Amino acid sequence: MDLYPPLSKELARKRAQLAPEISATFKKFSQAVFADGALPAKTKQLIAVAVAHVTQCPYCIRGHTELAANHGATEQEVMEAIWVAAEMRAGGAYAHATLALETMSQRDAGRSGGGPS
Repeated sequence: MDLYPPLSKELARKRAQLAPEISATFKKFSQAVFADGALPAKTKQLIAVAVAHVTQCPYCIRGHTELAANHGATEQEVMEAIWVAAEMRAGGAYAHATLALETMSQRDAGRSGGGPS
């Protein structure tokens, strides 16, 4: 059995039937979010591709990559969006290193009796 079952109309229909009002509301919300606005739909889909790589959702990666391509995104644009996501994810880890360093500093200060700075 695959970790992620393939998408099917049957599963989509069942999902909608189990919570029809919420499903319809989410669909309308999604359509509104991805419609052309201050950002064109293509840019929004590229953002979605990047975010999907950070959230690591295979369905979103496939779906939004296809939608980005349908809106004219090139392979190079998709790959750049993915690299932006990778940098932001790595940058978050790097930036949060200050928490680890501060914790170590406070621990060391506490051991020497100086208390936290």
